[in-house]
Amino acid sequence: MTTMRLDDLRQYSDVLRSRHGKAVTVRFVEPRDAEALQSYFRSLSTRSRYSRFLGAASELPPSELEHFIHVGEADRFSVVATMLVDGRETIVGEARYAFDSAAASIELGLSIDDRWQGHGIGAALLKNLECRAASLGAERVFGDTLRSNEAMIALARKAGYAFTNTPGDWRLTRFLKQIQKRIKVEPQEIPCAGWRLTAVSPSAMSSLAV
Repeated sequence: MTTMRLDDLRQYSDVLRSRHGKAVTVRFVEPRDAEALQSYFRSLSTRSRYSRFLGAASELPPSELEHFIHVGEADRFSVVATMLVDGRETIVGEARYAFDSAAASIELGLSIDDRWQGHGIGAALLKNLECRAASLGAERVFGDTLRSNEAMIALARKAGYAFTNTPGDWRLTRFLKQIQKRIKVEPQEIPCAGWRLTAVSPSAMSSLAV
């Protein structure tokens, strides 16, 4: 189990752009985000929460919230997408991804605040997650979503994902994509926080563990 030193990781954030050019910051979740993250999930529509949790839930269970706010445990990572709204940092989306080194794959899940859906934030975040996956050495990205989750299915299809049945659960469909692994990346070409982390040294990720 690894836990990242947040003092080291705060510098590894990415600035994406919404469809209308607004800045969207993607950064690792910190323990201080617990209340804001829980408020974010509570503010989602019932349908959006159902789609994200694959079932009925009004908020993250306390045990799951603990997992969300501790980055890197068991090679699981959580990020939030934030924007300045009325001068305050506001969570407009989130994602969680898990790295399986044996399978060279990343499993991911994400959500976007209902008020900010349709602004291209989901597409930008998904592309960013693919970059982070490649930086960890993953060759495949996949996720499971409800067959009724038309928004996630449309997002994945537009991003070039293929679809197959989810093993053991007829309610779900699996979206998956083979990603191009970049062996050598020049410093000026590093496209996301994951590459900046691994560019520090070949053992950068393990050296950040406590």
